[in-house]
Amino acid sequence: MHKKQRIVFMGTPDYATIIFQELLENDYNVVALFTQPDKPVGRHQELTPPHIKKFCLENGLSLPICQPISLKEKSAIENISTLQPDIIIVAAYGQILPKEVLDIAPCINLHASLLPLYRGASPIQQSLLNDDKFTGVTAMNMDIGLDSGDILGYKYVKIDKDTVVAELFDKLSIVAAKLTIEILENFEKIQPKKQNLTLVSHCKKVNKKDGIVNFNDAKLVYNKYRAYKTWPDIYLKNGLKVKTCELLETESVNKPAQILAIEKEYIVVGCHKGTIKIIDVQPQSKKQMNVVDYIRGARLEIGDNIS
Repeated sequence: MHKKQRIVFMGTPDYATIIFQELLENDYNVVALFTQPDKPVGRHQELTPPHIKKFCLENGLSLPICQPISLKEKSAIENISTLQPDIIIVAAYGQILPKEVLDIAPCINLHASLLPLYRGASPIQQSLLNDDKFTGVTAMNMDIGLDSGDILGYKYVKIDKDTVVAELFDKLSIVAAKLTIEILENFEKIQPKKQNLTLVSHCKKVNKKDGIVNFNDAKLVYNKYRAYKTWPDIYLKNGLKVKTCELLETESVNKPAQILAIEKEYIVVGCHKGTIKIIDVQPQSKKQMNVVDYIRGARLEIGDNIS
């Protein structure tokens, strides 16, 4: 693809920003950015722009930033059409592209899984929940289905056993940025491949309630922690968030949520299968604290139930 051809970029979080930045640094002709509308954030519901818009404003970029509530709006479709893109690049945009947009120009999506695995909204979290040993990024031609388009290229990423979600996001965004450039440089030569429909799996948008843990299986608790660290975090039925923990072992049989040991900086909690080391917690409406300070304040002893 010639660098002067017109690109419309669609993306919202930092994963998209890294890809967008790579295009700019490689002198591709990005003529407009589409991103989600500003959203109220935090206790004071302060209207906050998406990560990628913030990046544009902080770096004084002058390209048009469009934030339609829906791409199905006639005005949004007309706007994209008027921009006359040769290609549309989509990365974690957060909206489905209607057929009217897909028909304007080839649309390439950078999806953070090895499709057809984990089609949908939370592929990075899903790979950690499933304790996968590797994942990757897929570049695909978009069609009207959910992440079902023909594949243009892959890149693989190894997942270490203690990798948490933010680290994996960072790794995958760097890999996705490199893959985007490779795809654009070879676009005319690539033969798209159909997805293997026998391997399709899906993942849904993460909800706050997904973070609740019951201490049945230490490995599952730890994988949830890895997948949901920062949001929604993992938390107990009494609302206590577990902010830092480690997997100790997966074989012992214990009473779920029972405190087995209290050390200087951490406690050991039993699961029906295995044990977890808990280091930092956050009680409801309070700041994060060391777990030993928390259990002293709550007057909990060895043998008590933490939840």
